[in-house]
Amino acid sequence: MSKYLVNKFLYTVDRDPDLVERYRENPRETVQWWETHEAGRLLNCIDAEATTWLALDDAEREALASHDHVTLFEMGAHPFLTLTLFIAMFERDHGPMEYQTAYARAMEHITLPYPDIST
Repeated sequence: MSKYLVNKFLYTVDRDPDLVERYRENPRETVQWWETHEAGRLLNCIDAEATTWLALDDAEREALASHDHVTLFEMGAHPFLTLTLFIAMFERDHGPMEYQTAYARAMEHITLPYPDIST
């Protein structure tokens, strides 16, 4: 797994309100678009700076496309990145702290040692 690329997806989508909405409404299409157009862009660089070797694997694409934060964490995605993005997408559908509680409850089965989230 490319933890870097998954975390980069979570990070960059979370910082663009239009992409947050796009990912909420059309996750599979957004993941495909992002991988094609944004994955190679270097963070905090001019557009001319890019790389061509990064790509998501099928499991990463599916976990991102299905908004599966548990699988993403088990794969090594940083939990703060999934939590902040998913709060932006789903908190509005729930009462105060309901989404955060459900997010945590879905991960109750995960015990120490946690997956390595270093990149």
